[in-house]
Parts: sequence; C-alpha cells; structure tokens
Amino acid sequence: MDNNDKKIITLTKAAIDRIKFIMSKAEDSCVGLRIDIDNKGCSGHSYKIEYAKNKKDGDEEISIENIKIFVEPSTIMFILGSKMDYVNNKIESGFVFNNPNEKGRCGCGESFHV
Repeated sequence: MDNNDKKIITLTKAAIDRIKFIMSKAEDSCVGLRIDIDNKGCSGHSYKIEYAKNKKDGDEEISIENIKIFVEPSTIMFILGSKMDYVNNKIESGFVFNNPNEKGRCGCGESFHV
C-alpha cells in the first residue's frame, strides 16, 4: 500500500463513542472536531483536539458514523495512517494516537517527533 492508499486517520469504536458523547455536550455551533499538531513539548510536536465551528479552507473532512473530523493540510503528513483511540482506566483517560510516523516520544509521553 502506498501513501495514496492510506487513510489519514481511523478511529476505534471507543474513540467514536467518546466523540459522540463529547459532541452531544457541545454548543450547537460546533460541527465536528479538529485534529491539529502543535509545535511544543520536549520532542517537538503534540496532538491538539478541539471543537470545530466550521470547515476551514483547505481542511480535509473525514466523516465516520456521522462524526466530522477536520484536518488541516499541514497536519496530514504528521498523522497519515494513524489510529485514534480513547482509553479510560484507573490511571488515565483520554484520546491516544497510534501513529506510524512517530520516530520517538518524550519521557512523559506528551510530545513526539517524526
């Protein structure tokens, strides 16, 4: 499979269920979630998830089970082929990314590099 055949991102059932729950609590003006990469942390990049009130020019729109995910063009190369999951256990809860493009993570796990 070459990069043209890869999905930008896939979501586990747990991630889909959590996003549906989050969106049910969002303001009516929110149309989906935006996934972005911030330049921060000791390894250089961190994932950023926020409510999207609209689709920005150039955004890639991904629809999964009536959920809309928006990804900026500059973020695609960092997350191409990733799987987004949601974990909820005694130690932590939150979205996690299994990203084949990551070359390493910082010790605390908050940031990564490609």
